[in-house]
Amino acid sequence: MTHQPAITGHVFIAASLDGYIARTDGDIEWLIPYSEMGEDHGYRAFSDSIDGIVMGRGSFEKALTFSTWFYDRPVIVMSRSLKDIPGPLASKVTIASQSPEAVMQDLAAQGMRRVYVDGGKIIQSFLRARLIADMIVTHVPVLLGSGIPLFGEQEADIALRHVGTTSFPSGLVQSKYEIAN
Repeated sequence: MTHQPAITGHVFIAASLDGYIARTDGDIEWLIPYSEMGEDHGYRAFSDSIDGIVMGRGSFEKALTFSTWFYDRPVIVMSRSLKDIPGPLASKVTIASQSPEAVMQDLAAQGMRRVYVDGGKIIQSFLRARLIADMIVTHVPVLLGSGIPLFGEQEADIALRHVGTTSFPSGLVQSKYEIAN
């Protein structure tokens, strides 16, 4: 039996101060003013450290609305209902309908070691499966009042260890946490 090296999931995401990653309809326009301020929030360094990206259908469909394809790593879209990938992205994106554990096993078998996990429900399911090693959460100084929450109900507490916090002139506050249990 061959031993596969460990694969880990990592989160890098922005949320409103009240914990939403998008409006109820998936709109993220409220983030645009902060992304245009020219601050380096560490995303490029984070992106350079990962081998692939796992996201949900909602995040994928939102990414399709951007003027250019944003990702330079393989993207796996977790969906049980999505059937087709648009032609130009067919070589860059695959669809997976398995469990988070099975997806990570498949990615490990492909040689991936660090995977960016993106999208509210996907992050929640990977947390439940204990597949997230750490999270970088950037809080944006806006209250949305409602929307798609970053975190949902969990079956048990998930202890975190605070690694560090950085504040930016724009008012964004970014904290890194490692999963402690």
